[in-house]
Amino acid sequence: MRFSSRVPHKAAVAAAAVAVLLPLSACGGGSGSSGGSSASGSGKIDGSITFQTWNLKTGYKDYFNGLIADFEKKYPGSHVKWVDQPADNYADKLSADASGGTMPDVVNVSPDLGAPLAKAGVALDLDGDPAAAKYKKEYLPGAWAGNQVPGLKGTYAFPWYLNTGPLFYNKALFKKAGLDPQKPPATYGELFSDALTISKNSHGTIATLANVPTIEDFGRYGVQIMNGKGDGFTFNDAKGVDLLTQYVKLYKAHALDPQALTATPDSAGQKFLTQAVAMNPGSALDLGHFKTQAPTLYKNIGITDQITSTGKVNMYVMGLMVNAATKQKATSIAFAHFVTDAQNQLSFAKKAAIFPSTAGTLDDPYFTKEDGTDTARVRVAAAKSLKNAVNYTPVVFSDQMKTELGNEVAKALQGKESPKAALDAAVKSCDQLLKQS
Repeated sequence: MRFSSRVPHKAAVAAAAVAVLLPLSACGGGSGSSGGSSASGSGKIDGSITFQTWNLKTGYKDYFNGLIADFEKKYPGSHVKWVDQPADNYADKLSADASGGTMPDVVNVSPDLGAPLAKAGVALDLDGDPAAAKYKKEYLPGAWAGNQVPGLKGTYAFPWYLNTGPLFYNKALFKKAGLDPQKPPATYGELFSDALTISKNSHGTIATLANVPTIEDFGRYGVQIMNGKGDGFTFNDAKGVDLLTQYVKLYKAHALDPQALTATPDSAGQKFLTQAVAMNPGSALDLGHFKTQAPTLYKNIGITDQITSTGKVNMYVMGLMVNAATKQKATSIAFAHFVTDAQNQLSFAKKAAIFPSTAGTLDDPYFTKEDGTDTARVRVAAAKSLKNAVNYTPVVFSDQMKTELGNEVAKALQGKESPKAALDAAVKSCDQLLKQS
């Protein structure tokens, strides 16, 4: 079950894994700041800093201009220059800035983009800096941990906004298969059993799932993805093999869509829309689309939690990194915290379809009470699960690694390799790529 990592608004700032290749020499350097009156060690919050976001200016210019004005009013003598980079080649831009010592003071990053910067010494360790570490308690534990890097001690970005989604299911298809439409599967065992029942009773014409398992699915299943040192992958353990074995059974029985090997989130969504698939993750935007494009499906939509063996759903994290070499450390830390504090995160969440990472904010009525709209219906369902959610995808799990895992999963589903052999091969390839990085 693949949940989209994108924030469902025009900015589309993804937490998609994009490798940032940094030369070994990129270990700090100068600051992108324009300088100012206070040195990094003074502790005084004033002077000029540069704040860089990732394709947010088009939809949220007024919000950020107001946010900056509020900060400068709170701290007289401070000045924040805001720059917004386009989505295309953002990783390359970060790499170039890190190499050239021109990294801005506060930078919008996803965990996978922040990890190589942390390894290169460009990202400030918040846990190791008293001025930043004191804010840790203000954030959800899973969100704070989402900006940690296997093999390194510390946390390398303030958690900003989160994203997740519930699971949609087609009540009519469940009822037609003889299942209780009011009782969707709540465990993996129930999911696999219901999927086989739906396939059997539809004579193989209705699949329950449309995507092959990804690394986050292994995490939700309770598989240990990496070893304790963070220098090797372990998703080929007994639980990992069991998960893939179950998917092989589903694939053979047509309970997993035959086109799952080449599916994308969009194609899987289309399968669900045409009622060829009984379950699929989604968002409020999807629900609105169903209402206009597939009213029959819309009437039969059920919403349930992500299925997990750990009791914790998957979430995607966006963060604000502080440049370790900034000449305005106190001001940079203060601003990164200001942008991500409870009040400002709640304000931003009400303007975009995202969720705050601050502790307690999800108890706000905005996230707990429905108002009869599709947006609120999905928002409340998703927010409920976020309080103890985690990011199951290791920040070092690159696109190449995802491809290697996907290729081996496909071989297992097609019967070309056993699930154990496929995962052993995937772990071996991913370990080699990890060493190369």
